[in-house]
Amino acid sequence: MSLLSRAAAAAIMVCLAAGSALAQLHRVDARNMYERVIAVVPMTGSGTDADPYRPMFAPKPGDMNPASATAIAGFNYELSDDGKFALVQFVARDKAAFQTLLAAGVPTFVKGTAAATIVAALQQYRKSFRLTDIDVFVP
Repeated sequence: MSLLSRAAAAAIMVCLAAGSALAQLHRVDARNMYERVIAVVPMTGSGTDADPYRPMFAPKPGDMNPASATAIAGFNYELSDDGKFALVQFVARDKAAFQTLLAAGVPTFVKGTAAATIVAALQQYRKSFRLTDIDVFVP
């Protein structure tokens, strides 16, 4: 091989390696990591420190363990227009954390369902609802 063809081959190898390295830098948006369920649930709790007012199925602040594979790692919610329900996005590292929620008979949507379907269903509870209102970022 001539010096020129060796240089060309080396340049191609460098370009391929750089492209591969850049592709590995792309990270998943934190709003799409882990398992996610959107639900309409009643509010629960007495409003005390021991029993805070929160969406049903949402852990109390001291009970949350974001590193646990079998527990709710995070959630965010908006109240319904009448204040009786929460429109919630629950996040967990494993979908097994949602077994009780999914069996409860409340309206639920696995994230990935058509956004228009979710928004239309949840706007029955909160007229101004947008999916971004309940985004959750779990590290």
